[in-house]
Amino acid sequence: MRFEHLVEINDLTRPAVRVLEREELWRGLVVRAEHPELFLPSLEGAPILTRTPDGLVRELTFGELRITDQVRFFASEVLYEIPPQGEIPRSSLRMSIEEPLPGQLFVRFVYEDERAPESEPEMAARRSAYEAADVDTVAIIRELAEAGELARRSPAS
Repeated sequence: MRFEHLVEINDLTRPAVRVLEREELWRGLVVRAEHPELFLPSLEGAPILTRTPDGLVRELTFGELRITDQVRFFASEVLYEIPPQGEIPRSSLRMSIEEPLPGQLFVRFVYEDERAPESEPEMAARRSAYEAADVDTVAIIRELAEAGELARRSPAS
């Protein structure tokens, strides 16, 4: 399955809404990787097992379920990769910052996995859940920016 969508960050037609700077958005995406507990309420733990200049390996704990993933940082892009683990198929999530005009920021979310084909209602439900989670991600990044948490956070930025 492959699913992608865009989330608008700055609506330049709404001057009352604070414009996020590209660097703040980038740091927000990095914070999401380094501190996933801020973005996933059901997450019980997420220790970073390995850190390199361009990424990290984490172990995510959801009750009995443990998932090891790798996160890599590229220019304007964060890539999450989950290798096959038990009943979990290989999957990935790519978050890319796009800026078609100065200050007009979007994040493109691209999900890919090797699951067996699903029915259309199941796929629609999963797409809807992904979209809701990604809108929540942007809302949390906005909250962090408003609180001044993204001013100079994260060595990967």
